[in-house]
Amino acid sequence: MARSDSNGSTSKDSTSAKESASAKDGLEVPRTIVFVGLMGAGKSCIGRNLAAALDLPFVDADKEIEAAAGCSIEDIFEEHGEEAFRAGERRVIARLLNQPTMVLATGGGAFMDPDTRKLIHQRATSVWLRADLDLLLRRTARRNNRPLLKRGDPRQILSDLIALRYPVYAEADVTVDSVDGPPEVTLGRVIEGLRAYAGEGGRSGSHTNKGRSAAL
Repeated sequence: MARSDSNGSTSKDSTSAKESASAKDGLEVPRTIVFVGLMGAGKSCIGRNLAAALDLPFVDADKEIEAAAGCSIEDIFEEHGEEAFRAGERRVIARLLNQPTMVLATGGGAFMDPDTRKLIHQRATSVWLRADLDLLLRRTARRNNRPLLKRGDPRQILSDLIALRYPVYAEADVTVDSVDGPPEVTLGRVIEGLRAYAGEGGRSGSHTNKGRSAAL
């Protein structure tokens, strides 16, 4: 399975706005694009911008889960527990992946589920938005509705999640480093990564990923 890993460069970042404006040029999107990564990585923000650039619908899986349950994710965790939430998440994502091509942002734990991960590999192109601990802390501190972060010290929880989840997120088709700056910069990197992935033959397996890895 070919994968693309992009952390961009100064010169490339400076042209990211132009890349965003011409995203549809030379980029075919035959399958749904699924964003994976930890809370605070920017999946919804970048996903929404990518959908606009590609003229595709944008769907936030967490919002769909809340609509299906008739209550907030925080309430699902408190009243029914994480296991019940994960079961609902699995069903909702499976349903969404049966719909026409879209850009889909998933919750941080979705890709950790083996069945969901397998389904994403089969039906979509996955993009991991990778972010370092300090950036995740700054972003998640802006919202007080993160059930997992209410179980102790947020820094330690996020650090533990990074250790647990990043090796699994690395199975995504495209890896892009999320930056603390204008969303157009990260968006440009995503578009670049998707183009590189398509150029490598996507899922043909005929090319080996030779992308660069950013230090975390």
